[in-house]
Amino acid sequence: MIIYQGIVAVALARNPSLIRAEQPMASDLSSTDCTALRGGASLRRRRDLVFVVNPRGANGTTVQQWKRLLPYLRSRLGDDCNICESLTSGPSHAIDITREAIREGADAVIAVGGDGTLHEVVNGFFCSGKPVCNHDMNSSHSTALGIIPLGTGSDFARTLGWKNDPHDAIERIAKGLKSKIDVGCITGEIGESHYFINVADIHLSAKAGYYASRYKKFGNLCYVIGALQAFFRHHNQDLRIKVDEGEWEVCSQVTALCIGNAKYFGGGMEITPNANPSSGDYEVVILQDFKWYDFIFKMHKLYNGTHLSVKNVSSRRARSIEVEEIGSNSSIYVQSDGEFLGFLPRKFSLLPGVIELIC
Repeated sequence: MIIYQGIVAVALARNPSLIRAEQPMASDLSSTDCTALRGGASLRRRRDLVFVVNPRGANGTTVQQWKRLLPYLRSRLGDDCNICESLTSGPSHAIDITREAIREGADAVIAVGGDGTLHEVVNGFFCSGKPVCNHDMNSSHSTALGIIPLGTGSDFARTLGWKNDPHDAIERIAKGLKSKIDVGCITGEIGESHYFINVADIHLSAKAGYYASRYKKFGNLCYVIGALQAFFRHHNQDLRIKVDEGEWEVCSQVTALCIGNAKYFGGGMEITPNANPSSGDYEVVILQDFKWYDFIFKMHKLYNGTHLSVKNVSSRRARSIEVEEIGSNSSIYVQSDGEFLGFLPRKFSLLPGVIELIC
């Protein structure tokens, strides 16, 4: 059962069983927030906005910030918008909420929280390898993506130069300006396609992200703890890559390979400094033959984006890249937007301008 606090009156009429208030927040929700104006009440169509909130984000602080923000959001947007609050109940729930909101014709789905919530919402724009569509096949409008950064990390917002200020985000939503952005698509030998909006990475950095996810209660310090744990027994690995359907190439002693649709990951590390989510291609950065002490002496360059001048660091543009390990250990970690996806081999393709972002 998909749980969220209504889309519009039309959706309620079509299938009222879809709507069930999330119990922990039920007393805080206004039943009028998601009710569309009835015939003749207004000549101007109100926008239907679905706000997806992870109540467990940032150790529970996300929902506390959201509750404090709600009165301002209602006063700023309530005259022009139907505000629909949707609380996630567990992993992947934001994907289901987003898919249903798009099918019911929502004007925008707003990810409230960090990059993890945003990642799920972006994946909700797709299903079975295709973009999700409005149930009304005659409708010409599409659902936009919005962001209110409140979580542990907001790396995608950094790429756009946005302040980590939810009031600024609400102003962007109020203005409603939109721009098309690219989305990365990851496919493997089996399983469904996976999508990312920020950075996908392979080997050491992905392993560090995998371990960091266990220490989220420590805030951004979790990335440091994860990196230290990942270094234990780490070995650089020869990989084989194919860029833009070209010939296979061997990359020796790869420490990390990062595929950037945007610039930042890991809580502010500017790993792909030339990436742009509207450029139509990735920036691929490869670190080769790094030792543990290289990170100690060069970490500041990774954070300020000047590492491309460092020996054994290369950068190139690509619309697609396939990566596989040489050998059969099946131990090379893959992640995207901080979410662990498994192991190589993988293909990373770009879908240009496939989502409209409220900017």
